[in-house]
Amino acid sequence: MLHPVILSGGSGTRLWPLSRQNQPKQFLSLIGDRSLFQETLLRASRLDGAQPPVTVCSDDHRFMVGEQLQAIGLDSGGIILEPVARNTAPAIALAAMHVAAGDPDATMLVMPADHLIEDEASFRTAVETALAEAGQGWLVAFGITPDYAETGYGYILRGNALGEGAFRIERFVEKPDLATAERYVAEGTYAWNSGMFLFRAARYLEELERHAPDMLAAVRAAYDARESDLDFTRVPEAAFARSPNDSIDYAVMEKTDRAAVVPVSCGWSDIGSWSSLWAVAQRDDDGNLHEGDVISVDSSGSLVRASERRLIATIGVDDLVIVDTPDATLVARKDRVQDVKAVVDRLKQAGRQEHLFHRKVYRPWGSYDSIGVGPRFQVKRIVVKPGAALSLQKHAHRAEHWVVVSGIAEVTCDDRVFDLRENESTFIPLGSVHRLRNRGDVPVELIEVQSGSYLGEDDIVRLEDVYGRS
Repeated sequence: MLHPVILSGGSGTRLWPLSRQNQPKQFLSLIGDRSLFQETLLRASRLDGAQPPVTVCSDDHRFMVGEQLQAIGLDSGGIILEPVARNTAPAIALAAMHVAAGDPDATMLVMPADHLIEDEASFRTAVETALAEAGQGWLVAFGITPDYAETGYGYILRGNALGEGAFRIERFVEKPDLATAERYVAEGTYAWNSGMFLFRAARYLEELERHAPDMLAAVRAAYDARESDLDFTRVPEAAFARSPNDSIDYAVMEKTDRAAVVPVSCGWSDIGSWSSLWAVAQRDDDGNLHEGDVISVDSSGSLVRASERRLIATIGVDDLVIVDTPDATLVARKDRVQDVKAVVDRLKQAGRQEHLFHRKVYRPWGSYDSIGVGPRFQVKRIVVKPGAALSLQKHAHRAEHWVVVSGIAEVTCDDRVFDLRENESTFIPLGSVHRLRNRGDVPVELIEVQSGSYLGEDDIVRLEDVYGRS
């Protein structure tokens, strides 16, 4: 049986300001109506013999993973939470232990959550080729046949042929300079390292024991101490943090003598920058990619993405990237968008929040949008999904006023429980124990006005929470 393993730990900083730490690019709808994560799940589900996918993600993204799985009607083979980032080799080891526990002969197809594959038939053929080699004990990497010289990817040099369409890996190569990349493409024996792999779970753990025994010991100790939390599998942070921080390439694939590569041309992209998105998306006759409310006059070769409530107009510009969100706007030359990470680094250094959160923040119970902030006050638009509830909580530094715009909210305030209907309001005093619940079948929308000396999200003492948050 084939067990897809989806690695969803990336932060996607190169697609800032749309991609942020609490909602990275794999969960965004960049091409079409579904997210890259959902497209990866569906692609895996259509493979012969595919079992429900196993997802490895951070704790912060667990509810997003669950909701996006549910939205496309797929069962989950498990959602494993990484308590701390330790790169791909330990993450894959967790997944290998998980699938091997239920299927000792399991074969794993490891895929990043945020890649695009346009030619699914070619990818399916490559998987079938890799399955044959994995059955002989090989650890198979998928190498993308390059159609241009790219300096942003690592390369794989193939060696002797193993079987139809598969080769022994001669060596892995770090990201080259342009002249070297051009030579690799001309030689025809190099492929881009896609970060996708296929092998038997037991074989991966064997190679990990041989080449990275400290990593295997740390991950095994963490997995053996795992706990179930709703639909998620948690491992203790202290144990998992003892694992070395290493990629599968360095920990295993570059050291084993059983590494193989299957070259494939399948319309692959890692959507690693705004220019990458522009290159793979459908553009107009002037080479522009427009999203949202955009007017373009005498402009060409540009990507312009407007936020929900704002018009963007361009006049006489070429080869620009303009990405607008409610709280941040990026304007860059298309050939400089790889440097957007420098902006993110400056935001971090300044202690700002724009690289972490959007103005609209999603929670397991719904969402909130900070629509106004000033000295000692903040105004939020809160939407609570049908059947959902916020935690029973209190605040040490702020009071709150709630006005229901639509729906019927059940309000708990200290020892009172009552319904609040459209155009009705209530006051939550500082220090009061309170909760907001939606028992109806339509969303509840309300306006919350916070007032007090400190309005940060960490001023929440949760006394009870159906989602297991502390």
